[in-house]
Amino acid sequence: MTAHETAHETAPAPRPHQGRRAVISRDDLMAAALKLVGPHRSVSTLSLREVARQAGIAPNSFYRHFRDVDELAVALINQAGSALRQIIGEARTRATAERSVVRSSVESFMEQLRADQKYLHLLLREGTVGSDAFKSAVEEQLGYFEEELCQDLIRLAELKGTGIHEPQLVARAITRLVFAMGAMAMDLPEDQHPALVTQVETMVRMIILGTQSMATQPGQPE
Repeated sequence: MTAHETAHETAPAPRPHQGRRAVISRDDLMAAALKLVGPHRSVSTLSLREVARQAGIAPNSFYRHFRDVDELAVALINQAGSALRQIIGEARTRATAERSVVRSSVESFMEQLRADQKYLHLLLREGTVGSDAFKSAVEEQLGYFEEELCQDLIRLAELKGTGIHEPQLVARAITRLVFAMGAMAMDLPEDQHPALVTQVETMVRMIILGTQSMATQPGQPE
């Protein structure tokens, strides 16, 4: 074996670029992108290089996990919807009285505007100013919110014997109301949020009382 061959075999492997990570997961990329978005920045404005830099990887490594930034954005929207449903669902489960169910759910929702993970910001913004693909992904997540809320409304009505008229439509009305008010809250000073929570709670209770009343009216069409 020649000296040249020996040197070639024993030469150290090239090291990753300083500051870059050698291995990164799909979740790491999503977390990096989430740090870059917020109440005043849409995920559609992110560039591949910007996300890669935030994640500490070479741009080409991005393609091991996503085809492009749009695919990453849809994955983020799906993750955001799933995480928020779990948070708000747990708030509903912990509550006992009807009032506390409404209050705790609305408070839990609005608290996400201040959370480090900007899941709510992502859904609220991409549902209004995002691309058609992003809006469709947000709409799908809102549908999941409505399905889970509908099940809880039926369960609570049966538990209390109050009855409920058109539970799917009620769940849709409440979901759309709360998300619309959440979008409004993004542009309000934080000290105005408690008053907004009280307003939303009252609105939701009005919807619930209305559906209970309609369910007990003789001859009310089903």
